Amino acid sequence: MPSSIEAGTALETRTYPVTRADLVRYAGASGDFNPIHWSDRVAGAVGLPGVIAHGMLTQALAARAVAEWTADWADGAPAQVVELGAKFTNPVVVPDDDTGIDLVVAGTVKAVDGDLVTLALEVTAGGTKVLGNPRAVVRA
Repeated sequence: MPSSIEAGTALETRTYPVTRADLVRYAGASGDFNPIHWSDRVAGAVGLPGVIAHGMLTQALAARAVAEWTADWADGAPAQVVELGAKFTNPVVVPDDDTGIDLVVAGTVKAVDGDLVTLALEVTAGGTKVLGNPRAVVRA
């Protein structure tokens, strides 16, 4: 871990586009074919504003940012994730077009305790926070 990593260090914001095609691929990989993730009719019938991304896909993209940040710290190998958590607070509505929506992950080093680094994350889509209290603890 570089000595420049200290509490308060802001990490480079990562942006991941999420499209309907990504939702289909994630459904196939995860086995979660709930129609709220692919049918506007069903999503609307249950009160959602549209088709939404899988919560675990959203969480996985936050984890991807953590892996990319920590890989930058040492020889390209991501740090060991000790803890990763968040609450799903708002749906990620994915429009039916070719561009989808950008999931933006920002991070700040909250604490460094020996080889453990706690990261505070902010995960947004369309300017709305979609994860509550997202954080990760890594061994760097």
